[in-house]
Amino acid sequence: MIEKKIGIIGAMDEEVSKLKDCLEHLQVTTAAAMDFYEGSMCGMDVVIVRSGIGKVNAAICAQILADRFGVTAIINTGIAGSLKNEINIGDIVLSTDAIQHDMDAAAFGYEPGVIPRMETSDFQASRELMAMAENSCKQVLKDSSVFCGRILSGDQFISDKQKKDWLADNFGGYCTEMEGAAIAQAAYLNSIPFLIIRAISDKADDSAHMDYPAFEAMAIENSVLLVKEILKEMKKSSTV
Repeated sequence: MIEKKIGIIGAMDEEVSKLKDCLEHLQVTTAAAMDFYEGSMCGMDVVIVRSGIGKVNAAICAQILADRFGVTAIINTGIAGSLKNEINIGDIVLSTDAIQHDMDAAAFGYEPGVIPRMETSDFQASRELMAMAENSCKQVLKDSSVFCGRILSGDQFISDKQKKDWLADNFGGYCTEMEGAAIAQAAYLNSIPFLIIRAISDKADDSAHMDYPAFEAMAIENSVLLVKEILKEMKKSSTV
């Protein structure tokens, strides 16, 4: 039987710090200027790391988790801007799939988001992890609505309503951020199940700069509670 080892990629120092403080038997490894905190939490072997901002940092981080630590699943937590009116600040989006909205090879006849010469550009999350996360949200985040849908990633902080509407119309995304789809692509290429979890911190429009600071702390607290509950669910599971 393959031993489970879960890679947890956090977006923010505060989030990673709170998770790290929950680890037993802590060991620290530094690679590519990232600190990887290895230990056990809720009875599971885990590796916690802050990737840094942007798709390149995120993809490098996920590849190190695959190559150096041999993780059997990756959970990426963080915050995002809502792309749907019904998804409000404080709500949770769980990825059904992820796509890079700033991939643009239109000059060669490709649709927006399509990665040339890859068999897919739309990376599918683990349905088992998504189901566990849904159940976990019901246990620990009773005041937040939970949505399952497509997450969009790009090396852009979206704070313009026109751009927001373009993303929603062209990709059908539920939220937008700057790392998830790169992690998803790395996980896909390494045949590792993954899930992206995003707490909504802003509405990805002209109010984004105002909303983000006020709700960042709440998003961090919720993500820490949720990750710990998911690990408990994974401990009981025989499939992921």
